[in-house]
Amino acid sequence: MERKLFGTDGIRGKANEFPMTCEVATALGRAVTHYFQKHKSRHKRSLIVVGKDTRLSCYMLEQAFAAGVCSQGGEVILTGPLPTPAVAFVTKSMRADAGVMISASHNKFTDNGIKIFDHKGNKLPDSVEMELENLINNPSLLPLKYGGELGRAERLKEVFGRYVVHCKSAFPGNYDLEGLRIVLDCANGAAYKVAPMIFSELGAEIIPIGVEPNGKNINFECGSLYPENAISMVEKYRGDLGICLDGDADRVLMIDEKGQIIHGDRLIGLFAKLLLDQGVLKPGDTVVGTVMSNLGLEVYLKTLGLNFTRTKVGDRYIIEQMHKGNALLGGEPSGHIIFKNYSTTGDGVLSALKAIEAMRFYKKSLHELTADIPLYPQHLINVAISKKEPFVNLPQVQQVLKEVESDLGDRGRVLLRYSGTENLARVMVEGEQEEVVKKHCDQLAQEVANSLS
Repeated sequence: MERKLFGTDGIRGKANEFPMTCEVATALGRAVTHYFQKHKSRHKRSLIVVGKDTRLSCYMLEQAFAAGVCSQGGEVILTGPLPTPAVAFVTKSMRADAGVMISASHNKFTDNGIKIFDHKGNKLPDSVEMELENLINNPSLLPLKYGGELGRAERLKEVFGRYVVHCKSAFPGNYDLEGLRIVLDCANGAAYKVAPMIFSELGAEIIPIGVEPNGKNINFECGSLYPENAISMVEKYRGDLGICLDGDADRVLMIDEKGQIIHGDRLIGLFAKLLLDQGVLKPGDTVVGTVMSNLGLEVYLKTLGLNFTRTKVGDRYIIEQMHKGNALLGGEPSGHIIFKNYSTTGDGVLSALKAIEAMRFYKKSLHELTADIPLYPQHLINVAISKKEPFVNLPQVQQVLKEVESDLGDRGRVLLRYSGTENLARVMVEGEQEEVVKKHCDQLAQEVANSLS
């Protein structure tokens, strides 16, 4: 069965349009409750933690999902606005059967989404999502509940305190943030309350941005996709660094003391070196990235004596590979970074704390720590297409691809893939020389366009 509701990171779409409707949310609530009661529950009734970001549509979807849980006999804990990694952590901490985050991450406020975690705080594999879709499409498979079999919902307003303590405990006790001036942009999103609390309690001077959500301003000209304001604030107030989160705070964009953005792959390289020098990683261990990770990161990790493996795009695929290979560090160029010893998903706040830990450990600025981690020139073109044909079935594309890969050799690479949500083919080429990379990418993109128009 082909998945039609779930994408690479849960269900997502325009709020109040299929699939992000109250009807689907209620049906999903019933399906999730039934599935975990049948397969995984450690309780008499399925216990589901439900968090959200600050979008206006979260009110209706939160209540609709909770209604589905209660109608199927489950119990709901409503956390209110809470980062995605916090929902994953609280789910595990409270020994719930599942956790749900209502958020569309970095998307505009008119969109929304639903992400689901199991009792360990891990995102669900494709096979479970397919089973949930089957239950949604076939409601007769769900037994009806009546009378005392129905469930209930409870709102716990102070549950965020568990996550605050968790993040602070992940920062070494022999360090603090005293003397650091930090520009902190919370994107008017899920971390608007907890993130300033965490960094302030550890001793930093905080210059906050994006901490006044009104339901409509999440990710609006702020956060990790719009770092310009934070950059200007770092420069204006001579900040030691800037931290930009996205709407659900599962990713981070870091700004150094010079007002320069630190690429996500450079952060991963820094974290790999830190964990290696601290003895957490050992030579021969593996770091996990995705097909979009820069070749420069792979080369840098090899100089450290570490291996590197790639997965499909999406932090849930990264964590799956980390479990398989017993890896402790993984991440994406976008700033989704996973420290397996502390988190089961990308965590923007935790990643920022680890960057500061590296500054304390090496007694250097963020710029000094990341400037020498190489990045290869990378060129990406999104090609509008009318159909999605396997690239191996396109002889002209294969011919050009062969020529490009032959020219690049082991000094570059090519990636062809389709967008999971749009009629786009993504053509990416990277290598040592900018002009060569651009020429090859333009040539390959043109052939893709000719073959799929």
